[in-house]
Amino acid sequence: MNLGKLKPLFFMLLYSSILNAQTGDPGTANLFDQNELKLISSDFSFTEGCSPDRQGNVFFTDQPNDKIWRYGTDGKLSVFLDKSGRSNGTYFDQEGNLVACADENGELWAIGPDGKVTVILKDFQGKQFNGPNDLWINDKGDIYFTDPYYKRDYWTRTGRDMNSNDVYYLPKGTKQPVRVISDLNTPNGIVGTPDGKFIYVADIGAGKTYRYSIAANGELGGKQLLMEYGSDGMTLDERGNIYLTTGKGVLIFNPNGQMIGQIKVPHEPSNLCFSGKDKNVLFITARKAIYTLPMKVKGIE
Repeated sequence: MNLGKLKPLFFMLLYSSILNAQTGDPGTANLFDQNELKLISSDFSFTEGCSPDRQGNVFFTDQPNDKIWRYGTDGKLSVFLDKSGRSNGTYFDQEGNLVACADENGELWAIGPDGKVTVILKDFQGKQFNGPNDLWINDKGDIYFTDPYYKRDYWTRTGRDMNSNDVYYLPKGTKQPVRVISDLNTPNGIVGTPDGKFIYVADIGAGKTYRYSIAANGELGGKQLLMEYGSDGMTLDERGNIYLTTGKGVLIFNPNGQMIGQIKVPHEPSNLCFSGKDKNVLFITARKAIYTLPMKVKGIE
């Protein structure tokens, strides 16, 4: 065997492997089959804020139409709540309530399984929020949420009370949140790790996503730039991979911030979560449409 002839081939294969990993070739991720992406419906105005309940059913918002929809594990679509307070991001708490960023009046709502609404937060030190956008709830029931300013056509207010776009922390059982991030351009997508040690926050205005460590008192520190991409919505899988929704589709990064996959979506994605009875079906909201994609990993929400 002529080892000298094998060397160029070895380095060519090594370079190809590195290049694929850097460019996010879907084959390097071994997480999904692009051909299995399925359009469920494209009859909405702007879908967002998807969250799975314990059974794997997905609840998502159609903000312009002021509705929250349910996509069941049986494949059926139904309206869960009409007049949703123009809800955007959502997340289920430990009691089974759907907590929603109801930005019509800058509030956080807890919506019971029967559709009953409880306003759990409506202001910060007497000032109206810009418009809570996305949130994450840890195992203790503490809430972290982003509050960027996106002026809506349906608002009756003519100005804003807040002069910055920030991230807040609301400890369970309290009435007023703590401002934990105040140096971002436009914080949007947010998600935390199941062990409660880290949280990811996307600055969609700056095109960057950061990782923070969560202190015992709930405050954030150790800011680290992880990805040179912003994101509207985010989720994590059981391997700690981070899924961002971008203009290039769904981009998947490993815990070190290296891109390992790209899901191409005909409509630009806005949010996503793992759904289904086994939490192994990626559910994607994408403007007027919703999609599903079977995955080889499970979600952790």
